[in-house]
Amino acid sequence: MNLPSDFRIQTESLIGDEAKFLFQAIEPESPTSIRINKRKTRNTNKLNDKIMWCDNGYYLSERPQFTFDPLFHAGNYYVQEASSMFIGEIINKFKKENSRILDLCAAPGGKSTLIADSLDNKSLLVSNEVIRSRANILVENMTKWGNPNVIVANNDPAKIGKVKNFFDIILVDAPCSGEGMFRKDEMAISEWSLENVKLCKERQQRIIADIWSSLKGGGILIYSTCTYNLEENEKNVQWMCDEFGAENISIDIKEEWKITPSLIDNITAYRFFPHKTKGEGFFCAILRKPEEENATFSHSKNKKNKKNSSPKNDLATGYKKYLLNDNMFKFYSRANNWHAIAEHLYDDIEILNEHLNILSEGVNLGEFKGKDFIPSQSLAMSTLINKDSFLTYELTWEQAIAYLRKEALLLPDQPKGYILLTYEEHPLGFVKNIGNRANNLYPQEWRIRSGNIPDKEVNVLE
Repeated sequence: MNLPSDFRIQTESLIGDEAKFLFQAIEPESPTSIRINKRKTRNTNKLNDKIMWCDNGYYLSERPQFTFDPLFHAGNYYVQEASSMFIGEIINKFKKENSRILDLCAAPGGKSTLIADSLDNKSLLVSNEVIRSRANILVENMTKWGNPNVIVANNDPAKIGKVKNFFDIILVDAPCSGEGMFRKDEMAISEWSLENVKLCKERQQRIIADIWSSLKGGGILIYSTCTYNLEENEKNVQWMCDEFGAENISIDIKEEWKITPSLIDNITAYRFFPHKTKGEGFFCAILRKPEEENATFSHSKNKKNKKNSSPKNDLATGYKKYLLNDNMFKFYSRANNWHAIAEHLYDDIEILNEHLNILSEGVNLGEFKGKDFIPSQSLAMSTLINKDSFLTYELTWEQAIAYLRKEALLLPDQPKGYILLTYEEHPLGFVKNIGNRANNLYPQEWRIRSGNIPDKEVNVLE
């Protein structure tokens, strides 16, 4: 690997003789790891190489063609770098009942799906991405994960910062120089420079400054990067302590995890080096906002806001039964679509819709076209879909791939109407059977584009 000479010098100054072992460690191909969606998947018999700091994380011996595994598209697992799964360990230490959590720089969704796994029924996750194209990918991945207590947003940090004292926990997985991803991303090597490290540090500080006001007093900010240098890591943690009076705090970890402590004595942080831990380079630190800065966030609804939900008509009971435990939900329409969110979270959703650009919220049940109610992909992916409310049709692997490629299907001896398609009993989406064929309702932008279909089935979990 042709590493920049300045990077080599910088790393040698950080960790001395260990640097040569790090350079050797990032020569081979990256390890492949996945994390199971515990609300959709119980069978992990095929998986045995567990990630020590994540109960649902596993290493794979090789990298399969995930694109052609229907259960990947069904949201049964997520392909995620192992080191970054440590964020879940931190979230689990600080989450409380009824927590409001923000993942600020969330795309493509690995850490947000990780946080969603930790949510109790009363908590809310706001998964945000500032770049719109990446935010669309985030919507797809969070929809597939299926947790109903999640909204996906597309906002600049400064805009979220105006929603003051709202969040109990904020994760800032900051854009960085990417040193820890060199073996996965050749472009990261070509774009790296000492000047870019400096620019990244300054951008990270602007992001933290913009978002700080939205964290409650006593709230937790988790700061992480996928880089090694001090400028973007420990020195930024020190800056937060000096600038905002933040308290740098710790959690207990196990020695066998081989996590490296901070490289500066007065800072507590957690470093993952590939020559010590099986994963990519990763850094994170935990900061607590001073209690005295707490204040109650108040708002007044703008009645002219077109995004406000329609109070005029209630959804018919039959459609509410599309969700399990439907009595727990508030049902409302927005932009011609009917949504469901936990009743106690509805006011939070209204606050956020007033101030932020929201791309998806709760469960999108579907929309009416005339008298026809068209069920949505969000409903199919939800962990709370009531499958008994629908006619279902179990697909073979070949049929599932055809469906995910958005091809027309033939469903012999099936009645006309909307049918929920499943693979190994897990929902994949809907079709509308019209007799001679079934119209494929899988989202066009989600379809499998590759034509290199393997000769045999791909099934990572079974």
